[in-house]
Amino acid sequence: MALATTSSHALSCYLHPRRRRRGNVAVSPRSEGGGARRKEEVEIVIVGAGVAGLATAASLRRLGVGATVLEQGASLRAGGTSLTLFKNGWRVLDAIGVADELRAKHLRIQGMKMRSASSPASAAGGVLREFSFEEEAPGQEVRAVERRALLEALASKLPPGAISFSSKVRRVAVAGQQQGPGGATELELEDGRRIVAKVVVGCDGVNSPIARWMGFSEPRYVGHMAFRGLARYDGDGGQPFEAKVNYIYGRGMRAGFVPVSPTRVYWFICFNRPSPGPKITDPAALKREALELVRGWPEDLLAVMRDTPDDAVVRTPLVDRWLWPVLAPPASRGGVVLAGDAWHPMTPNLGQGACCALEDAVVLARRLATAAASEGGEASSYGEAMRAYERERWGRVFPLTARAGLVGALVQWGNPAVCAARDGVVIPRLVRLGPFLEHTNFDCGLLEPSAAAAAPSP
Repeated sequence: MALATTSSHALSCYLHPRRRRRGNVAVSPRSEGGGARRKEEVEIVIVGAGVAGLATAASLRRLGVGATVLEQGASLRAGGTSLTLFKNGWRVLDAIGVADELRAKHLRIQGMKMRSASSPASAAGGVLREFSFEEEAPGQEVRAVERRALLEALASKLPPGAISFSSKVRRVAVAGQQQGPGGATELELEDGRRIVAKVVVGCDGVNSPIARWMGFSEPRYVGHMAFRGLARYDGDGGQPFEAKVNYIYGRGMRAGFVPVSPTRVYWFICFNRPSPGPKITDPAALKREALELVRGWPEDLLAVMRDTPDDAVVRTPLVDRWLWPVLAPPASRGGVVLAGDAWHPMTPNLGQGACCALEDAVVLARRLATAAASEGGEASSYGEAMRAYERERWGRVFPLTARAGLVGALVQWGNPAVCAARDGVVIPRLVRLGPFLEHTNFDCGLLEPSAAAAAPSP
């Protein structure tokens, strides 16, 4: 999860490209007045070089359509730990053409072990249930992928100049006076540049300024926080764990770890807290707090945490946004559309946040590419494409967001009687892995250019 890795240093050649692409045609930005406030006209702009943004750009590229990606950072994001991708996510990566590169670097997870925090790892009573994916969910593919490796693989499918780093959006406005689907959108960047685009795709994450501009509420804090870390075993022998997901349940808290590669192990702790509290910037303090939370828990979890560099530990609040029918704003407004966490942030309880962002990318790219090939990419065609994308995706992401939130609320209960029922009855006797993972059977389909999109530009 053979990656021909393009490092962040090598990708710095994308910084502030001089030429943009319109559909299949490279076009030079148009400057107005010759001053510092340049105005560039492009066809499609994607805000955010995260999973959703890069996957959308790579999908469009595969369909013969160019796009400019704006990333506020100076390079691809090196932070974060890993993302667990299920079968539906791997189907998307296959469609984009990067799956095999990532598979060569990341372990395929064979099963899952569920334990109680009240018993040591060596005690037989500590294991509540053990699953084999092959037996319980045949055909399932689960791998934990380093976030940075995923971003680099997606970026490697884009041409030089496709990503503009250090490009933070300051303001979004409708260009001219037209507010409907025929109006272009103007982005003003912090460095003074102005970009006018027929289509703006907001992939700028959970706290998306684009989503706020479109009228979406702030994501809702669900009452749980999460520590995440990535342990490193770079010495002889590598990491010592079998390729299984290890879940450990306590009262109002759960933790787990899963091997990512021969030298990396991802771990997490999810715990209840009424409010997120103050932000901690000292990495060593974060790691100490995480270890204190699970003091007395199984030793293998603690060993993984101790083998994690301080700078590889993060703590984040868990949030979501339920897209209630009628109440939630539409996913598109004029020439602006949202994808990934910017539209539907969800808690990680089903492991579907990144998978759904990847699905969004393929579905949206396919719609936009069809619009670009019809009538020369008229704004009205793009508007209908974005509305069709929302209709196709809403029925998928709203139920998953709600289900992830409800699952998290149930497993985070701290009531002793509820936890006893969970450990004694629900997990050992009632949980069935196949039905629980039914949502991972979604198939995004292939990315095949239409005849018009694949034709060379005049």
